[in-house]
Amino acid sequence: MNQLSGLGGCTHPIRLSGHRNEYTLDTTTGELGALVHHMTSDTLPAGHLLVRCNNRRVTRCPACAETYRRDTFHLITAGLRGGKGTPETVAAHPRVFATFTAPGFGPVHNRPASGRCRCGTTHPAGAPELGTPLDPDAYDYEAAVLWNAHAGALWRRFSIYLRREIAKRAGLTQRSFRDHARVSFAKVAEYQKRGAIHFHAVIRLDGPNGGTTSPPAWATAELLTDAIRAAAARASVTGPVMDGRRHTFTFGRQLDVRTIRGADFTGGTDLTDRAVAAYIAKYATKGAETATGALDRPLRFLAELANVHLSDHARRMIRTAWTLGARRDLEHLRLRAWAHMLGFRGHFSTKTRHYSTTLGALRDARAAWRRAQSAPAEQETTHVIAHWAFAGTGLTPAEEWLTATINPAPGTEGEPTHG
Repeated sequence: MNQLSGLGGCTHPIRLSGHRNEYTLDTTTGELGALVHHMTSDTLPAGHLLVRCNNRRVTRCPACAETYRRDTFHLITAGLRGGKGTPETVAAHPRVFATFTAPGFGPVHNRPASGRCRCGTTHPAGAPELGTPLDPDAYDYEAAVLWNAHAGALWRRFSIYLRREIAKRAGLTQRSFRDHARVSFAKVAEYQKRGAIHFHAVIRLDGPNGGTTSPPAWATAELLTDAIRAAAARASVTGPVMDGRRHTFTFGRQLDVRTIRGADFTGGTDLTDRAVAAYIAKYATKGAETATGALDRPLRFLAELANVHLSDHARRMIRTAWTLGARRDLEHLRLRAWAHMLGFRGHFSTKTRHYSTTLGALRDARAAWRRAQSAPAEQETTHVIAHWAFAGTGLTPAEEWLTATINPAPGTEGEPTHG
């Protein structure tokens, strides 16, 4: 029961076989002493050591995805108002929330401000046809998949241009810019209904050493916003030649950049720290499957699609990625391995080193807290030697029933995002 409770509600844990030995440790000489505890997986109630899967996808493991969402919320919040090792003075630095979209690959069903789609219909919210092409045969599926495959490289190009644009506006050379200021950001990728990636990012302007130093006097949210717009317009990535034409990938015309002002909800229209963190954290646990009904795991064979319920649009995106993946000039994109992600192979959430804490640090702090609650103080003078090997995944039917009837152990579900 304790073993299942410690999983924090994980429904697809990793099963490990092996052993764990704990020895006394002479803190003066560093020598190991007597064996004080021995554990093997055979003696555990489940027959294996069960470890959380830590999958970020809500469709794969809701409990682990919720922990990931909470951790992402606190990571983003720390970079906006401080905490978790980040000074509170970052709240006074210029900060914006920016959304970068993909270009168009053909007309799709939508809900414009006028209310009526190009097809002549007023679609209700959540209609399954939203985001699907008006004319699938005329839709540029190849460009859509290749856009996703190059989105990460396009973001890297944008980040380079952003530093150049800020330096130009500050009257600095690119080389001297790093001595005056630093750009810090955290971003998350989200799939639009049409299956194209776009990015939500918190972008902050710091002093030369990151959040621990104040930005120069010329650093303002207005300057940062202007530089972002200029860098996004300049950024491009050259792609492959397809059907006699060279693809060049850029961001779409829709670029939203808003200054982050308040720290909490104020009832007004200001974009707040908490609203931004909650928005980004929500999308950190979602993939193509939540937007387009695509798959949440890789394909081994294209024939597997025959047994999967998919929209026609998602199916054509996946088939296009699979087909393009057979081309030798595109093998570096690994499109077959990422066909279930509609070609996108980048990380869903990324950050610069100086933005705030890391997801790893948050997980380590949570594990240390749990150890401190369960282990006596004298165990600090012991040394553990363990060997574990992969033995499978998932729960038995009896373990699933027990997991559904018990509450997760405190400290396994991550910090709350309220209060």
